[in-house]
Amino acid sequence: MRIQDKVCLITGGASGIGEATARLFAKEGGKIAVVDIDVKGGNRVVDELVGQGYPAIFIEADVADELPAAIAVDAVVKHFGRIDVLFNNAGVSAVGDVVDCDPGDWDRVMRVNLRGVYLLSHLVVPVMRQQGGGIIINMSSTIAVIGLKSRAAYATSKGAVLGLTRAMAADHSQENIRVAAVLPGTVYTPFVEGYLKKHHAGHYQEAVDNLKKRQLNNELMTPEDVAYSVLFLASDEARFALGTALIVDGGVSTAKVF
Repeated sequence: MRIQDKVCLITGGASGIGEATARLFAKEGGKIAVVDIDVKGGNRVVDELVGQGYPAIFIEADVADELPAAIAVDAVVKHFGRIDVLFNNAGVSAVGDVVDCDPGDWDRVMRVNLRGVYLLSHLVVPVMRQQGGGIIINMSSTIAVIGLKSRAAYATSKGAVLGLTRAMAADHSQENIRVAAVLPGTVYTPFVEGYLKKHHAGHYQEAVDNLKKRQLNNELMTPEDVAYSVLFLASDEARFALGTALIVDGGVSTAKVF
């Protein structure tokens, strides 16, 4: 029970890494607040957790929209009384280099991936100050460190999240607010599965196998693999992880297999 009785606000918790983290946090003693625009998915996750006896609520909100985000944070505080862990996980992607990525897609990625992290942190830090501390974990990506072809907007947004993480750690560590980031590699989420089936319909398995070749162990990460890394950062075991960029990418950023 590594996060016993900690109130955990998870954005993008209706699927993928967010869902896996919500389930793991609940099993480890956390009280879960899922915030997402996916009402059906969010209610499904929370209903299953509540059905298993875990305290959990779902709140519909666009994390990059100031008023709904503020209402969501207020709802979590009213329901649970505090926020101990904020996992800024919600994110979107776009394909293309700086020429191919149109301004609308660029703005959408920056709005969710960067503004969403800023806005939820902007709203939750005062709550954590008042209660005497807390933990904020931001979702970056190993792409922020190594780059990736045709992912200009996504790589930029995740690099900015990493910079924001370090700035927040410098600003708020003395207030007992610990800030860190997790940097996964390729994770086989429903989003990735859908993308591969759409763009590689005729050779789906080949596309999956090519992704596996990026990893030193020739395996694709699961959402649960990332969730365990987030759990570590949320636990007291990570009390010296201040501004830390925890890379969990199957070795993609460490070495290349030829």
